[in-house]
Amino acid sequence: MTVLSQVNEQNRYRFDQACRVKAIKGASQLGIQEYVSINFLPNAVYKPELCIRTTLEAARAHRFPVERIIFEVTEGERIDDGPWFAEILREYKRCGFKTAIDDFGAGYAGLKLLADFQPDIIKIDMDLIRGVDRNPARQAIVRNLVSLCNDMHIHVIAEGIETVSERDYLYEAGISLMQGFLFARPAFQSLASVDSSALPILHR
Repeated sequence: MTVLSQVNEQNRYRFDQACRVKAIKGASQLGIQEYVSINFLPNAVYKPELCIRTTLEAARAHRFPVERIIFEVTEGERIDDGPWFAEILREYKRCGFKTAIDDFGAGYAGLKLLADFQPDIIKIDMDLIRGVDRNPARQAIVRNLVSLCNDMHIHVIAEGIETVSERDYLYEAGISLMQGFLFARPAFQSLASVDSSALPILHR
């Protein structure tokens, strides 16, 4: 049984809040100086200001800067009320947090969400990235997403980079922020070790 399979309507809010506090505490203990992304469950948020209060208290308690916290939601999360969700993100942004949409291009929200709210970051789903260097249709989608986000002042991150060819195509397409096994493997309760040889040549 997975942890997420045990989340239900009765414990969804408590689970969401506990994950936020745990993530901030862990980042502080590891001495992370970079941004920390925290996934959240939009359908667990009833009053944004109350949810944010717990996060702000955790950030103060563990001395982790609010401006280095990114709240991100996966596009695959079914959002029952788009305008309400956009209001949640606006409130987070007003408090100084960064906002992001994860797995963009794979789920329910898509361009409709971008029309209601412009996050700081979108992460292009790995299914669009896989083999992009040799797939003209995926190339067209990625290029147009980059152009759209540039017009809207949104940063783009490409997820799931596994090959040098994918990296090189995306870099030429204007994406300089990437993540994936090519660069580093996930690490449990520790900082991942980045393979500097996998970085684009202009970034070394």
